[in-house]
Amino acid sequence: MVWGLDPPVLPAFLKAVSRAAPLIKYLRQLECGGQTHIRLDEEAKEVLRSRLRMRKESTSTPPPLRSQGVASLSAEANPSDRKETTPPSVPAVQAEGVTATEKLASLKSQAENWGPARSLESLREPMVFAVGNPAADLMLVGEAPGYEEERRHEPFVGRAGQKLDQILAAMGFAREDVYISNICKFRPALKNQTTNNRKPTPQEMNACLPFVRAEIEIVQPRCIVALGGTAAEGLLNYQGQPVGRMRGRWHEFEGIPVRVTYHPSYLLHNDSAVSEKRKVWDDMLSVLEFLGMPISEKQRGFFAEK
Repeated sequence: MVWGLDPPVLPAFLKAVSRAAPLIKYLRQLECGGQTHIRLDEEAKEVLRSRLRMRKESTSTPPPLRSQGVASLSAEANPSDRKETTPPSVPAVQAEGVTATEKLASLKSQAENWGPARSLESLREPMVFAVGNPAADLMLVGEAPGYEEERRHEPFVGRAGQKLDQILAAMGFAREDVYISNICKFRPALKNQTTNNRKPTPQEMNACLPFVRAEIEIVQPRCIVALGGTAAEGLLNYQGQPVGRMRGRWHEFEGIPVRVTYHPSYLLHNDSAVSEKRKVWDDMLSVLEFLGMPISEKQRGFFAEK
């Protein structure tokens, strides 16, 4: 069948051609009315050519990539909290060795001179990797090393680390029982820097994220605690969301449950605020319940309102 377009039907045709389904319906109506030919003028032909070009472009353009390391959210999470971004591509790391200890040692060796992080020229020279049990059920992820961590080459050994040790002890864990890491493996640099620190940028976190992902894959913790908003941003891609909106529910990172809570340094700045300590402790109680660990009445009563 040859389709042309007679002048009387041109306006209706041009209106229908902007959408595929109405166009087909319109042509079927003409056919049912006995019309077998429609002549196309140049205006109608250009509309069809435009539609064809748009179709080719839409099929040749790949869909946008999901950000690496972005976790799927639990049913209770609010998807509007999450802002998708596509960070620059960073190569994956390949751990060598047979045992988990050997594989983690391999990652640490690679991190020392990791090109994507070094090329940013915004991170300090010493690399601070991770510490703890390679077979831990619980993994804790913080922000980035600070002055004391950089000096001792170990995460969470300053005042915030001492507060974290207290929290772990109250849960029934020794520091050696868990696995402790940071979302950024280097201390973010500042001009004339002494003991002062800054949070890592998204680019700095993204450069180190392959190591965090590889650590999680090797350790295979039953759950992860993101300590502070920066760690949650790096793991879950929550951009600029306060911890208060993220805590109180489970999230996921590559299939592993994640609980978000305040960074221990937050408690240091709010040391007299029992209510804030209770919020952190409620998050830790949820972790203990998830792990199936016994919880005493004394533990349940920590920081409870009198």
